[in-house]
Amino acid sequence: MHPREIARALQGRIASMALRMPISWVHIAAGPPVRVDGRTLDSRTQWFLRLLARSGQKPLHMLGVSQSRSEFDMFMTVMGGRPLPVGAILDRTIAGPAGRLRVRLYRPAGSVTRSLPAILYFHGGGFVIGSLEGYDLPCRYWCARTGCAVVAVDYRLAPEHKFPAAIEDGVAAFRWLVSEGDALGVDPARIVVAGDSAGGTIAAVVAQESRGAPREPCLQWLIYPATDLSEQRPSHASCSEGFLLARADMEWFRDHYLDGLAQAADPRVSPLRAADLSALPPALIFTAGFDPLRDEGRAYAERLAGSGVKTIHREFDSLIHGFVCMRGALPAAARAMDDMVVGLRHELARLGH
Repeated sequence: MHPREIARALQGRIASMALRMPISWVHIAAGPPVRVDGRTLDSRTQWFLRLLARSGQKPLHMLGVSQSRSEFDMFMTVMGGRPLPVGAILDRTIAGPAGRLRVRLYRPAGSVTRSLPAILYFHGGGFVIGSLEGYDLPCRYWCARTGCAVVAVDYRLAPEHKFPAAIEDGVAAFRWLVSEGDALGVDPARIVVAGDSAGGTIAAVVAQESRGAPREPCLQWLIYPATDLSEQRPSHASCSEGFLLARADMEWFRDHYLDGLAQAADPRVSPLRAADLSALPPALIFTAGFDPLRDEGRAYAERLAGSGVKTIHREFDSLIHGFVCMRGALPAAARAMDDMVVGLRHELARLGH
């Protein structure tokens, strides 16, 4: 292991120990409660943010692309908790729009011969960072807890591959899973398109691009999605600093992903900008209270519902952006993930799946 990785791993263990302090100590160490827009930050999350600020860790936009990718994947490993057991994991490549595309299939235990519902999962990371390896722990969790197969997609990242590369890969992955699902033990009629942050954007656009196809997603599962890069909303200002995802990071991601701000109006970049949102699959949309993306996620839920789409929106009002990466360190994040799983299972049952 590289000395830098050893140092980061040690820092992660120390932070993990600090985060497991008794809650009475946390209340003292974290300082007065932080309140924004009528919401109160989870106390352990507040303590984590204070530890992070004191660590001297540079923000992503100051690290450069390569280092930000490695740091993010290490963060996921440190904060993500223990790996939940699954029945099988299969890595393979599929035909993508610009060459071979990596995917990773997780199957729950005891499901070797059954045709399962599947979660087609697109990871977060602003279209610049994130990987199959970095998201292994959340994908194992979704698989073990939902009883669904999970297919994680290693879509192309910017700046090497700018818009619309990630979207094209997402659409291609969905079409591949529909066509090959039977051979993989996946029911093509029960595919949930899902993702967090930028991955939520991809999932939303895949649902839009698949409208009217012989097979459409049965459900959208969008976790703090970025739905509008073209307009500033109140949460972009009120949550722009101090809550992990900062304004400068968002601008850094956007500038790597797009060839200019004019592209932000494209509904494949900003799915909220689509002229018509009717006749889309039912949607479960989850947002975080201390997240710059909070208001655009809520706006997307409202527009879907106003267009006649069955939509359930829930805000975890005490959490920050990226909480699906933090199950092992923040009990509130773990509870939120449990709640999202319950919501997904309920909706699949309601749909007769």
